[in-house]
Amino acid sequence: MLKNYFKIAWRNLRRNKLRTSIHILGLSIGIAICFLIFNVVTHSYSFDQFHPDKERVFRINTLTDWGDGGSFPNSGTPGPLGEVIKDEIAGIEEKGKLYTLYDALVALPNTDKVFGRSDDVTFADPGFFKIFPREWLAGNPETALVQPESVVITEESLHKYFPGSDASDVLGQELMFVDSDSIYAKVTGVIANYTENTDFVFTDFISYSTIRTPDQIEWYGLHDWGSVNSSSQLFVKLAQGVSPESLDEAFIPLIAKNMEAGDDGDYSTSFFTEPLAELHFGQNYSNDNVSKVFLKGLISIGLIILVLAALNFVNLETAQAISRSKEVGIRKTIGGTRLQLITQFLAETFLIVLFSTILALALVEGIRMLFASYLPNDFSIDYFSMYNVLFYVGFPVLISMITGIYPALILSNYDPQRALKGDMVRSGKFSLGVFLRKNLTVIQLSSSIAFIILVLVLNYQLKYVTSQPLGFEKEAVMYAPMPFMSDPDKMLQLQERFNQESMVQSASLSGSLVSSTSLWTSDVKIPMDTTEKEMYIQVMNVDSAFVKVNGIPLLAGTDAIDRADEILVNEQFVKEAGFATLEAAVGSELTYSEEQVRIIGVVADFHSRTLREKIRPLLFTYNPAYFQSINVKLSSDQNLAAAKERLEQIYLTIYPYETASFNFLDTQIDRFYQEDVKIKNVLGFACALAILISCLGLFGLSSFTIAQRTKEISIRKVLGATLQQILFLISREYMILVGISFLIAVFPAYYFLNDWLNGFNTRVEMPYLIFVAAGLGVMTICLLIVGVHSYVASQTNPAKVLKSE
Repeated sequence: MLKNYFKIAWRNLRRNKLRTSIHILGLSIGIAICFLIFNVVTHSYSFDQFHPDKERVFRINTLTDWGDGGSFPNSGTPGPLGEVIKDEIAGIEEKGKLYTLYDALVALPNTDKVFGRSDDVTFADPGFFKIFPREWLAGNPETALVQPESVVITEESLHKYFPGSDASDVLGQELMFVDSDSIYAKVTGVIANYTENTDFVFTDFISYSTIRTPDQIEWYGLHDWGSVNSSSQLFVKLAQGVSPESLDEAFIPLIAKNMEAGDDGDYSTSFFTEPLAELHFGQNYSNDNVSKVFLKGLISIGLIILVLAALNFVNLETAQAISRSKEVGIRKTIGGTRLQLITQFLAETFLIVLFSTILALALVEGIRMLFASYLPNDFSIDYFSMYNVLFYVGFPVLISMITGIYPALILSNYDPQRALKGDMVRSGKFSLGVFLRKNLTVIQLSSSIAFIILVLVLNYQLKYVTSQPLGFEKEAVMYAPMPFMSDPDKMLQLQERFNQESMVQSASLSGSLVSSTSLWTSDVKIPMDTTEKEMYIQVMNVDSAFVKVNGIPLLAGTDAIDRADEILVNEQFVKEAGFATLEAAVGSELTYSEEQVRIIGVVADFHSRTLREKIRPLLFTYNPAYFQSINVKLSSDQNLAAAKERLEQIYLTIYPYETASFNFLDTQIDRFYQEDVKIKNVLGFACALAILISCLGLFGLSSFTIAQRTKEISIRKVLGATLQQILFLISREYMILVGISFLIAVFPAYYFLNDWLNGFNTRVEMPYLIFVAAGLGVMTICLLIVGVHSYVASQTNPAKVLKSE
């Protein structure tokens, strides 16, 4: 019996090739999008899910609240917290500390082997491997990280540092790590690489006890409860039955005991727990974190596209149900039951969904390659994984039931006597099928209009912010990172070498770029008549050439900052400090970092961060020991590729063991809106799919409904109706549907866009004309599709249509 159902279903599909093609194409798009998003989501949630007792593992984070200055969460914690947390707070089974190093130079001492800079080196205590156990290839996990100057390496490092050696052979070998100072550490253990998805990407674990002298503890900022550094991270494993909420509450008396509310009571600090499962969606070590908001957006888009495809199927099937009324009447007359008819129609739906799924798997690879740069770096699709096999089996059945059950119920419910007479339309009475078809069409068109509005407004805003003047010159400026805590004399030597090149206008050294995502904040005290005014400010560490290199206008004083007790400020600083004029600010003294400093110049306001934020009061200070970037302004009409190559050659003459990599400043600034561009492009792709699916549905629906009205059109032509009158008559219904769809689409689009635009300090006013243009665009597409079918129907000879009447 089941075989016959599918045989008949196959014949019906072959007989109605247009209907079948529309169904398969529409559903395959929806299924392909859902399958890809399903794999992206499962990949993102798979990170660090293999650790034992993972639900009891948490990272401790710090929240600093500056009141009106804002709240700043930080994945780091003060060093002293890790020392006392287990003793002063009950319910902690184990604690583990990390202090991550960035750009640490790795070498084999007494040899010429230098392995370059690495971000995968960290200090770790023995408790870390008790929370996150590893497979040990050599060494004792209980003692490997106890003694100072010990290091545990992974298999990856073993093959990199000691190629051809066995794990047991390298125990006792010495490695050198260069950070602020040189660390000579002996290998005390070798562990296996993780094969599962993880954010713990470290390959070298130096014993935490290596940081033991007062100078080292102070250098790494581990001496003070008020020092919070994202490099200093603390993990805890809670005892059975202990909730993270109770741990958060236990921090309150601990803070009251050990911390003050800032030196002047101007900020407060609190700690909170972050589940291990959330690590991948926050500040992590792989720098491949995924925004949960973005993931939820992808899921929503996938569901919308699938729902549109499903509605397309239901809409077209219910519209064509009348053409199959005689088939239903004959089946019922010869003894067919309603259950058999439902099964027959569901079998047809299942075949369509099955073919759609097969086509969808072919489309997935194309979509994955199209959006490869938007997907996680290590993302791949295992088509034979358990989850995907369940998807292949369960998803077609689920979609078949959802999309096929209503059309099957409608078809199987026909009265055989009326069906055989062809009397299926009751004029003047309410028709559920017609009502449903119109509403489903409205939903499809509303989604298309909303997507178009979102994409156009996002594109309009991004073009606006990227065209705004930033207050500095970003063209022909290149930069490269400097080795951490490099010798100031070597940095000056490199700067001088660049200045000697004819292609270079000027070079400068700084702690950060003129505009970046980094933010260094502090406070200053400005003497008033009888009191002091305290301001919360942004700080940048620069040299005397920084203003010139970046083309920042100097408004008063001088930009020749070359002493620690001299500072430059911006216009916003002068305004908030209360100086009468820019010139009045020059020469004034104030307190910064507990030292007296003097303002020597005022520069124009510029955007040091994205245009989402307002310009902060800014202070330039001079501290050459902490310069981290070299910035080079190239002369005009330079071959930029050749200039880049030449700069990197010079860089390597001063720092032969470093990796020289110069980048353009304008490229860095474009990355500010990378997430917004991704959202716009993803929405644009979804918009195109929504329009395509809606057009497919409209094409199929209009071709069928107009075919049902060919006799009416012929009679009107015989009675003298013109072509324009016929086209207007048929198109009027669709124009009303588009109008209703537009009204429905406007509200969610406005809500989303208003919230998104409010995130920009520099933004456009809500462009209502774009809303109207989107509605008119969809109406034009709709009228073109309906108009073509109406025109073809109106050109048919009435005599041929009415000859049987």
